[in-house]
This record gives sequence, structure tokens and C-alpha cells, in this order.
Amino acid sequence: MATRTALTGMLFAGALVVATVPVDPATAHGTAATDLQDLINAAVPGDVLTLTPGTYAGGVTVDKPLSLVGEGWPVIDGHGEGSVITVTAPDVTIEGLVIANSGNRLDREHSGITSDLSPRLRIIGNRFENVLFGMFLRHAHDAEIVGNEIGGKDLFIARRGDGIRIWQSTDVLVEGNDVANGRDSVFWFADGATVRNNHVEDGRYGLHFMYSHGAVVEGNVLERNSVGAFLMYSTDLTMTGNVFRSNRGPSGYGLGLKDVDGLTVSGNRFVENRVGLYVDNSPSKVDLYHRIESNVFAFNDIGALLGSTVARNVFTGNAFIDNVTQVASDSTGNLLDNEWSHEGVGNHWSDFAGYDADGDGIGDIAYEIDNLFMDLIGRYPEMAFFTGTPAARAVDMASQTFPSLRPEPILTDDSPLIRIPTLPMSPLAVESASRALLFLVSLGLLGAASAVMAGGRFRLSDPLGGGGAS
Repeated sequence: MATRTALTGMLFAGALVVATVPVDPATAHGTAATDLQDLINAAVPGDVLTLTPGTYAGGVTVDKPLSLVGEGWPVIDGHGEGSVITVTAPDVTIEGLVIANSGNRLDREHSGITSDLSPRLRIIGNRFENVLFGMFLRHAHDAEIVGNEIGGKDLFIARRGDGIRIWQSTDVLVEGNDVANGRDSVFWFADGATVRNNHVEDGRYGLHFMYSHGAVVEGNVLERNSVGAFLMYSTDLTMTGNVFRSNRGPSGYGLGLKDVDGLTVSGNRFVENRVGLYVDNSPSKVDLYHRIESNVFAFNDIGALLGSTVARNVFTGNAFIDNVTQVASDSTGNLLDNEWSHEGVGNHWSDFAGYDADGDGIGDIAYEIDNLFMDLIGRYPEMAFFTGTPAARAVDMASQTFPSLRPEPILTDDSPLIRIPTLPMSPLAVESASRALLFLVSLGLLGAASAVMAGGRFRLSDPLGGGGAS
């Protein structure tokens, strides 16, 4: 709460001094459905209505520039009917309120806060409880959604509304929110969005971008969703420093890409997902390359899954650690039209069986993936049932023992990294700090183990003229 209060103070620093209208809960809360609406109607544009603790009737419309500011968590109660607060004016601030009990009609998009034609809307430090949609903002250019706690209704996931839905709104800031038990967080036709340091869990799509260009998505923790984030039909996107963890629904992608052009994916952690990264027809333009750099893919069923026609993705400086399958194609094709090393820097592979005789940190032989079992799955999809079983491992051991059984490699990294590369720090969600810290410590131990193994190989090569220790 102290952090949120400090953030709110910073956001208000330098603002114009406006009239403040205190609201007495003894006379203004819960007595009639029009109480809060009457106060809004009587206010002058620019007023600050300060609501003290109590319960106020929802179903209100803010149709002029106002600030609704709560002290001591006053509750705006929709009593299960419609949207709790509707905003139809610019320059509205809603701060420090408990916004509760919207209606439950998906076809009516009942929300905690809904808006239309409301530029510069500021939704700061509120708690949303038992609402269908947390907020549904239309034409809310330059909106700020900061420091809110957003919880949905206890419904089957397809019956829930979205925690955050942004529609046809440019330059929106979404920062420091906790979103749980919603359906999706949706950004459609939302150019220039900044989505930073949010924690989204237990939903369907943690983040879902459609036709939204120039977005920056950084420092978010997206966990236990069906899909962490899915980006579609959008250009010039930056994904940095996010954690995609335990997204294991029917799709189970940490990050999914479809028809995205102009993308940087760097410094992210893909951990314990069904698939860490899924790529479909991205980039779609033949003159573009995507850079996927300095990410961790660890303990996923599949680290990265690419369409067999996908090309022009550059993977460099990543760490692929103990994924059941490090990288796979979604059909029988290979992934050789992508780059798996760049300017002499490849990726770290925990199953690399090569050596580093000259001690330069680069494997002296190429790393290849020629997984017979995954090749068989491409031909016979029903065999996926046996993924991760002793039978699957036996098939791959047989292909190593009898080279005639080995398929053509689906990828080749000519400059595999012997050690785990130094990676940017990742965000730590409050609830997940211990797990994230444990993961970082584990990476350090794996790095130490890799160094020991590299040293052992190097010493074995000394009698053959490998050189001195580095």
C-alpha cells in the first residue's frame, strides 16, 4: 500500500489545484441508488469527490471531468446489475475504491468500469471484486491503468469477462496491476501501448494483442494461464524481461506469435510451460528478421515450437535448459531457414555433448537436433501420447546407436555456448519471489556445473595438444 500511495503521489505531482468535495458516508452511502450519481451530477468539472469509508450505490455515470478518490477503501457496489461505473467524459480519475458486484451478462459486457470516448482516463490503485469484466475501455487514448487489483467472478473460464479490455485506444499505460481469475487481458487496435510490471494469473490469455502496433511489453509475470501472451497481426513489438511460467492449458504456450512483423524478444524467462515459445508465420514479410536473444527456456515440454515454413528468426545468446524437447517443428519440415547462431554467438544447450578444446566458450562441433521421436510425431501425431516416456527415450537412444535411423537435423547451431550466458535480471512478483529466486540460483548452479564439465573436457584434451587452462 505504501508503494501504491507513493506512486499515486508521483502521478499527481504538478497537477492543477482543483476543488475537493468531501462526501459524508453518514448521509451519502447506501441510502438510495442515486446517492453517488446525485453527487456526480452536482459536481463542477474538475472537482475531486473524496469518498470516505462506506458503501455507495453503483450503476453511476461520470459524464464530466472529475476525480473520484477513496479514503479507507469505500465500496462502490453494483448489486449484480449492469456496470458499476460508466465513464463518458475525458480527464476522469478513479482512485482508491473497491469496485464490486457488476452484472454477469457477457452480451452486455457488464464491467467494473466501462468507458467510451474518455481520453486521459486514469484508473489508479483500485480493487475490483466479483466483476465480470474488470474494465472495458473504448476510445480511451492516453489512459493510465496503474496499481489495481482485478479479480473476476467465480465462473467457468469461458463465461468470465476480461480482466482488462482495451479497444481502439492509443498510447495506453498499463502498469503494476495484479489480474487474477479473469478470461483474457485484451489489447485490440491499441497502438503504442506500454504494458509493464503486471502480474496476470489463472486466466485464459494472460495478454492478447490483435492489430496493435508499436507496443512495449516488459517486466510482466504471466503464470498459470492457458496462454501467457499471444500476439497476432501486429507490428513493431518489443517483449523484454517477462516471466512466462506454468502456462499449460490446451495450447499451453508461454508466448505465441502469429503474423507478427517487427519483433524483439529478449531477456525473458520461459519456465515450465507446455511450449515456451510458439511461432506461426512470423515474420510474414520476406524482408524482415526477428531477433530472439538472451532468453531462458527451461523445464518446458518443448522449449520453442516453430512452424516448418517459419523463417528469418535469429536465435542467439539464449539458454535452453532441460526442456523435454529443446526445439521442435510443428510438422515434418526442418527449421534451417532460421538462424541459430549470429556473428559467432549461438545458444547454450544443456544436452550439448561436444567439447571446447581451445577454451573460447564456443563448442568446437556444431549442435544439432535430429530427434527421431519428434520426427515420428510429425508423421504420426497420435504418438505424442508417449512424449516423455521411457518408450520415447528408447526410440531416440536407438537412433543414436544406429545412425541409419537418424533423421535429417531440423536445426544446426554452429557456435553453441559451453556456459550459460549472462542474462538480464528478470522481474520478481511478490507472490513468486522465492520461486523466481530459486530459479535464478538454479541457473547459477547449472552455470557452475557447465564450467566444471567444460574444464573436464578441456583437461582430457591436453595430452592431445589442446593447450593450457584458461
